[in-house]
Amino acid sequence: MQFTVEEENLICMYHKSDRRRTAANIRAALPDMDKKMAALACQTADKVDAMNDADFAVQRFHFTDE
Repeated sequence: MQFTVEEENLICMYHKSDRRRTAANIRAALPDMDKKMAALACQTADKVDAMNDADFAVQRFHFTDE
């Protein structure tokens, strides 16, 4: 699964012990996001949901400060 820099940054911000909790944390923050950020967050959470647990566990996410 390929993630954009922006998606990886979101994952780093909301990362928990597993993919389900990470996706849930991203979605829980949606009410506090503007429309553009919420769209990115939904797209990111959907990608995380599409992964299996093993792939998520070995994936390394890096926060990139732009």
